[in-house]
Amino acid sequence: MSLTHDTQTDVQDRAILVSLVTDQIKRTGIDPELSLQELVQLAETAGVEVVDVLRQNKETPDSRWFIGKGKVEELRMAADGLGANTAIFDQELSGAQVRNLEEALDLKIIDRTQLILDIFAGRAKTREGIIQVELAQLSYLLPRLSGHGKNLSRLGGGIGTRGPGESKLETDRRHIRGRITELKRQLDDVVKTRELHRERRRKSGAVQVALVGYTNAGKSTLLKQLTDADVYIENQLFATLDPTSRVLQLPAGKEVVLTDTVGFIQNLPHDLVASFRATLEEVNEANLVLHVVDASSPMREEQMEVVDSILQELGAAGKPRVVLFNKSDLCQPEQLEMLPSGRGYLKISAFNPDDLARVTGLIADELAGDTLVFRIPGDRGDLSSLLYRVGEVQDTQYEENDVLYSVRLNKEDYEKWGYKLTEFVVQQD
Repeated sequence: MSLTHDTQTDVQDRAILVSLVTDQIKRTGIDPELSLQELVQLAETAGVEVVDVLRQNKETPDSRWFIGKGKVEELRMAADGLGANTAIFDQELSGAQVRNLEEALDLKIIDRTQLILDIFAGRAKTREGIIQVELAQLSYLLPRLSGHGKNLSRLGGGIGTRGPGESKLETDRRHIRGRITELKRQLDDVVKTRELHRERRRKSGAVQVALVGYTNAGKSTLLKQLTDADVYIENQLFATLDPTSRVLQLPAGKEVVLTDTVGFIQNLPHDLVASFRATLEEVNEANLVLHVVDASSPMREEQMEVVDSILQELGAAGKPRVVLFNKSDLCQPEQLEMLPSGRGYLKISAFNPDDLARVTGLIADELAGDTLVFRIPGDRGDLSSLLYRVGEVQDTQYEENDVLYSVRLNKEDYEKWGYKLTEFVVQQD
């Protein structure tokens, strides 16, 4: 249970959720009902008790109240009747709108972006994650400082107050801008370190596979089941923030680096995407992307579109990709029949050993390429080791002082390492 310390008394956040559907939202293709369902999950993930949901259709947001004046009064009466102390809006609010709503309602006012940032603040564990979240929070709050007076004056914690802390947020804009500059500098250092690690992996010939997908699709569970990784597993949104990489051994003995990434969500805050770009760009380094989908979700298609859109934004849309329809054990037979099948698709449960074997086999097949035969001199152990690292050695034969290796190599690996191996190729299937 998440507790808010309000007027020296422990009080749980009891919230009414508010969704405004405008003409602009309809044009963007965002599904308001999916977004609202997610807001419920986000609130519950943050430890909030959801007591009611209010919806309004309006051509454009009200500049003063965001929702219409009549809906503000309806919200006030609902809060009084239900004992709510918080209103959470499914869209971003301006500082002035927050201030006006707080004065009219005497409630804590939180918007979707602030709620997501708050969850991230509670989940960040590594130095990089903590820097990224604080940077995103301050970038979000800077233009809204004048509108968060009541939120910032509340004692203790609760949603909307975790992370940087009240003392930092109540300082002047100049101090916060300075803090943002310092956080960006720290993040640049972390990014350089991450790039060094990537370069080291590239030089070592490590093949990289990235798990991507909508939040709570089961990526971390799949990583844990495939590699025995000690990772946090929870049926919550954004259980994983920091990318986790583990070595995965494929059926023929070849090893690849499997990386879990932060889950995506509809309307992922821009400041958060910007702050986490260095982390998300792990996907760009991957030789293969595994798109994990919650096959049991009624919003499966919309969630897949969100992932496609973010991959496009990251410049990773062209990467070789396989779709894993996870949680098949939670699906009815007719649901499974509706899913695409064939090359590039697999229906699995992360808890089924046979399905896990199919996943590793599929990864091996997708990464495998042409079979080449290399004649390696017996004293070139460095080249022999390289072949085992970057390819799938299928056969070895010994001829005088040389060893003939029959190796499956994918195109990308051969392009990367061919300059060391080309002169030793003797045959190509």
